[in-house]
Amino acid sequence: MNFGVAIPFVDLLGFELHLYEGGRSELVYQPKPEHLNSFNVTHGGALMTLLDVTMAVAARSVQKDMGAVTIEMKTSFMQPARGKLTARGHLMHRTPTMAFTEGTVFDEAGRACAHATGTFKYVRRLPTGPKSTDVPNVIATD
Repeated sequence: MNFGVAIPFVDLLGFELHLYEGGRSELVYQPKPEHLNSFNVTHGGALMTLLDVTMAVAARSVQKDMGAVTIEMKTSFMQPARGKLTARGHLMHRTPTMAFTEGTVFDEAGRACAHATGTFKYVRRLPTGPKSTDVPNVIATD
């Protein structure tokens, strides 16, 4: 399953999309050694990126022709995240332009490691390509 758009940073981290429909999402992530912190557990920044993408995918799953950009995100870390991780996202509410979501990261034993809530703005995708200033005309999506 793919995200419907190219997301180079997600490809670099190796997130795998397993569910993308009906306001729900599920991503699986096997952190690499370079994704760990000095305590030898998954770095909080990698977890926040996983949650951000998981929630954006849940938001986009009900309107796949739109992008979703992060407006606000709050993350709580509950315990160290070790080994293969699964993140599940849920679209709690939406308006024509905004999505209100939540996501949780679980370790292999099914224990919650981190939880987040996020607000996303739906945006239309603009054509990509260089302008006269060679800056791509893109509205990013998570």
